[in-house]
Amino acid sequence: MSELLDAVRAGRVQDIPGLVKPLSAADRKTELAALKAFRTEMRGWPWDQWRERRKAGHALLVAGAGCHTGAAATAAWIGAREIREGLGLPHTELLDLLAERDPGWLGDVAHRLAGRASTAQLDHPLIAGLVRLAGCPVPTTDAFVHGWAEATPSHGRLLPALRADPLVRIMVPRLFETAELPSPLGWYGDAEEPHHWPTALTVLAEEGVVERSLLVDSSVARLLRGGAPGDLGFFLNLLRRLAPTADEEREHLADWIGMAADGPSTVAGYAQGVLARLALAGDLPVRSLADMSRSVLFRPEKKLVRAQLVLLGKVLRADGGSAGELLPVVTEAFGHEDTAVQERALKLVARHLSAVGAEPRAELVLAAASLSPVHRARATEVFGELPTEPDPVPYEEILPPAPVPARLAPAPAGLAELVEEVVALVVSREEVASFERTLDGLVRHAYQDRAALADALKDALADCWWLDGGPEQDRDRRFSRIPDGVEVVAASICEQVSVTALWNTRSRAAVRQSCAHTVLNGVTEARLWEAAFLLRTRPLPFLLATPTWETGALDPDVLVERLSEYQRLCATPAPVDFAQALLRVRRDSDPEAARAAAALGTPEADRLAAWLSGDGTALPALDSAEEPRQPEADEPAEEGRRWLESVTGRLGAVRERLAIHREFPPAFRWLGSPVLPAGSGCHHWVGGERAHWPAVLPEDRDILAGWLLPKVAACAEDDQRGGSWWLPVLAESGGPVGAGLHRGVAYGLGARHPDDRLSAVDALLVLAARGDLDAPLLGRELATLVTSEAVKVNRLADALRTAAATGAYATIWSVLGAALPGLLAAEAARPRPAGRARTMAAETVAARTGTAKAGTAKAAAAVRPGLGELLAVAAECVERCGARDAIPGLAESAARGGSSRLASQAARLLAALRQGDDHSTPELAEDRPNGNRTILNPSVTNRS
Repeated sequence: MSELLDAVRAGRVQDIPGLVKPLSAADRKTELAALKAFRTEMRGWPWDQWRERRKAGHALLVAGAGCHTGAAATAAWIGAREIREGLGLPHTELLDLLAERDPGWLGDVAHRLAGRASTAQLDHPLIAGLVRLAGCPVPTTDAFVHGWAEATPSHGRLLPALRADPLVRIMVPRLFETAELPSPLGWYGDAEEPHHWPTALTVLAEEGVVERSLLVDSSVARLLRGGAPGDLGFFLNLLRRLAPTADEEREHLADWIGMAADGPSTVAGYAQGVLARLALAGDLPVRSLADMSRSVLFRPEKKLVRAQLVLLGKVLRADGGSAGELLPVVTEAFGHEDTAVQERALKLVARHLSAVGAEPRAELVLAAASLSPVHRARATEVFGELPTEPDPVPYEEILPPAPVPARLAPAPAGLAELVEEVVALVVSREEVASFERTLDGLVRHAYQDRAALADALKDALADCWWLDGGPEQDRDRRFSRIPDGVEVVAASICEQVSVTALWNTRSRAAVRQSCAHTVLNGVTEARLWEAAFLLRTRPLPFLLATPTWETGALDPDVLVERLSEYQRLCATPAPVDFAQALLRVRRDSDPEAARAAAALGTPEADRLAAWLSGDGTALPALDSAEEPRQPEADEPAEEGRRWLESVTGRLGAVRERLAIHREFPPAFRWLGSPVLPAGSGCHHWVGGERAHWPAVLPEDRDILAGWLLPKVAACAEDDQRGGSWWLPVLAESGGPVGAGLHRGVAYGLGARHPDDRLSAVDALLVLAARGDLDAPLLGRELATLVTSEAVKVNRLADALRTAAATGAYATIWSVLGAALPGLLAAEAARPRPAGRARTMAAETVAARTGTAKAGTAKAAAAVRPGLGELLAVAAECVERCGARDAIPGLAESAARGGSSRLASQAARLLAALRQGDDHSTPELAEDRPNGNRTILNPSVTNRS
């Protein structure tokens, strides 16, 4: 070996330039061949040598860059991912080594490195150094611009650094042209922060270092184009700091109108403010104001709509002659979901109605038909006689198609197809159906020809860590902790994990019950370890637990048929496989399946027959029955009976656990005691394996819901994310639906993040489509969670409005109709501080939100927002579906009067319920199925 290669192997980066510089061209070519061979050798190093690989990789990178002669080859070598491993470069040594090259060559390398999007940002120091040595033009690729921005000092040093940077005139314009904004530009969200980029750029514009017009025009263009919220926040802050003049604002009139119409809420609000100044100054034509107002009044943000109505009122007071053109635009707000907005628009029209002629007045009268029933009387006073409403069209409830159960496709029949499925699962383990098919396919093919299967897997999975030739002890230790999905089975087929390790793992003690995650994961892991062990010792012809449906359910007649085939082949069922099959089998099937199982006469068939008939071993973990009432402590006459019941209960529990220990393998012995829920205190990592949980107990979805409930509760109470993913999955699963799943949906509807709320909305609609939704139960759960401060009403209202907007107005009303009595009663019982006391309570809650729940509960109860929003959703549902229910407490809330949203929406809902025939009690609904729709009489409410 040469001295250079010795230094590379030892990772002595600092010695490389001194060793390469004296070499001739021929010597460098010879050394390069050795370096390429060492690079190939490094690919085969085991994963546990990452420290050595990193040190040698840096040295190899510098040495190879010095030995290459072509600019393209040098840039490719420096950017090689396998050498760098995602890290930065030793740019000091590289610049020292390459400084002797021709300037043209250095510039070529610099621009080639800047063009590599994956590495140019990290390589900014090297690229900038090469540009300085070459004296060539500065590259302006997006990645290099990002690297320049991140390399610029911050925290009080930003402005001096930009003043002294010779590249600032070139790079600042490019900041506005990159696809994404460099992250340092959005580090400060406060527009008045003195040490952030908007402030620094404003100062540079004042000093003439950069053009002010460039900053204004580019910011406006980026805001009009749209983008990520963080990027738009930067450009908004910059515009606010620049404070465009009236002339600059007039130059971008069309841009402001476009932003107000289609921009995100914050951008539209800024543009609306600019247009308001222009309109009041007489610089915005009435026609442009009308077009812009029509777009803004159509937006869902109530704050923007109210501000636009205020602007229109000011313009109409200043110029009464514009009423004929502007008042028809105001009527766009007559159809707004917020009745307070409707009222404001109606008052504005009434104030200026006398200034319009007969033709515009007729147009306004027609538009009044869009008003909510609560404003019909006032509209009649304003316009006189309103047009007669047409006969109502029968209401159609639109629900999503009820999910049709899909049969699981058979295991891959061909070897090539099976290997392809294995490779896909190694990359992603989320697909349960593919996992079950592939696992069964591996067992079947290994039973027929394990050697051929092993050869095919070795070729396809050559990049897997367990085929890199590392120590067997490392592989055994890792697979004994985590099976890595079907990888442990594939490794066993390829004899890359020892039989001893698999035996010890599958024979370990029962899974320690710490939470539902542990026991559910334990079942899947035990199945994998058992299959991997038996493939090497006693191959199975196929698996018994492979589901027949993609939900994980297993038809009993299919399991009976499989047991019969096992009997014919004289094969003994695997304990874990058979236990999982029992938990998956459908228990509400034809009794004929139990008789057919009993006729087989094998021990497993007898257990299946008892399981199907209900005579099998009781499993406390799957018992959802409520605990019996415990006598109070002041019942002395009951002491003897309580002691006897306690002893009898303990003895019975011991007998149950002993029976479970005899009949079930260790991974299932948690079935002998109630499972601890997966609470918010469970902090172990949960990844792709969670997709398998519903398939472990596909016929016990309400039990699963109870175990997983704390995670979705944390999404509502603690603002966590991602805890409601299981709601739509269990809604499509099998088994009875009870309080567990309904409570999970209730928590999900009040989750902090929209994605979690959408999962709950999906679950609600699926339950309704399948006929599994207990609307009164869900309504009571929602009322309980809201009154206990576990769920915020505004989040709940948003979720229910989303669900209703799909066409399920009657379904959502059936839920709200059950929830509102409890909510209105709690609202009526809450103390109501007035005047300064109310203001102080609101300030206290706002200052302490999220820090002291119990201590501020009483203050929060006095000012808690959202119930009026929920009443608005209920009113919209009633207006759509024509319900006629009587809601206790609603009339009292509406009679309070005042300008509060609660009172106004209560009045709106009461008017909607009394519209037409004044039924005090709901009539029977007449349902007529029509595909996935239900046509209801408009005067009745939907069945729950």
